[in-house]
Amino acid sequence: MTKKEKATFILNKLEELYSETPIPLDHKDPYTLLVAVLLSAQCTDKRVNLVTPALFALADNPQTMSQLEVDKIREIIRPCGLSPRKSAAISELSKVIINEHGGMVPNTFEALEALPGVGHKTASVVMSQAFGVPAFPVDTHIHRLAMRWGLTKKGNNVEKTEKDLKLIFPREKWNKLHLQIIFLGREYCPARGHIIENCPICSVVGCKI
Repeated sequence: MTKKEKATFILNKLEELYSETPIPLDHKDPYTLLVAVLLSAQCTDKRVNLVTPALFALADNPQTMSQLEVDKIREIIRPCGLSPRKSAAISELSKVIINEHGGMVPNTFEALEALPGVGHKTASVVMSQAFGVPAFPVDTHIHRLAMRWGLTKKGNNVEKTEKDLKLIFPREKWNKLHLQIIFLGREYCPARGHIIENCPICSVVGCKI
């Protein structure tokens, strides 16, 4: 099966399995999504969704968040891990959004990636899910599955995997597709205990790892 044939099959199968793609992180606007995505680094979406209600009850906008003590933010988000770094980033990015962007989350990759604690993957999630701009955020699930399906080479980093996937799949599919792949990874294609025969895609296109 060629990469093009794999891509067509994967698109069709994922649409069949996940025609609806709700955003996994609870949020109400670009700012709360940005904070939630930042918290999700090395943490499950489920845990983030348990933590953010308490945080957003105190501050759900950059103006209020920037006035909170960093230690208070850290105390609330501790269950998400990396709380010293994440709390500082949330406080600092809130101040930058106020001082440099008029209190609004910027809607360009360049401006988002310039915010404290915001890398390319976080910026890609916000651009795609908050602003509808085509992007292909690559997390560990997507990176793993792309290697298993032979769509990128083993040993590549997530940046190279992102480039490979963007070449294979149509631009207009990226925003929905990255969520569909995540859903499949969680349900059928885990890192451990993966049974090829039980995966509706690996069982057809093969599995490299």
